[in-house]
Amino acid sequence: MAGLYLDEFVVGQVFEHELTKTITESENMAFSTMTMNPQPLHIDRHFSAKTEWGQPLVNSLLTLGTVIGISVGDTTLGTTIGNLGMSETNFPHPMFHGDSLRVTTEVAAVRASKSKPDRGIVDFIHRGYNQDDALVCFCRRQAMMHRKPA
Repeated sequence: MAGLYLDEFVVGQVFEHELTKTITESENMAFSTMTMNPQPLHIDRHFSAKTEWGQPLVNSLLTLGTVIGISVGDTTLGTTIGNLGMSETNFPHPMFHGDSLRVTTEVAAVRASKSKPDRGIVDFIHRGYNQDDALVCFCRRQAMMHRKPA
């Protein structure tokens, strides 16, 4: 698997993920409607044109999911047990249709489980940037990770 085991993460390690993704209007519309989010700021171009943004915003949960998804191949693919939570998430700059995401992931903490020796927790800090290097998403995420098999 491409993911790393708990023992392979180092605090301060930074991943500059090679994969980038342009978010399209159709993806934003599909995500918003699939998740039952009728916010006209995401799905109504005429409504959005009258806002301070002048255009639809990409649904922030689509941005967050894409930021984390981009990180998977380099960090947790096949080696994670599951997400435990997200302690900080914010969106300092909006994403618009046609914007491209670039992602970095920093390892903030690594700790072995006291009760289960085959696993531990990694704290990741994910940062998503648009094509102009504006920070569009920040997320601190905790994941339960397998230790390397003996």
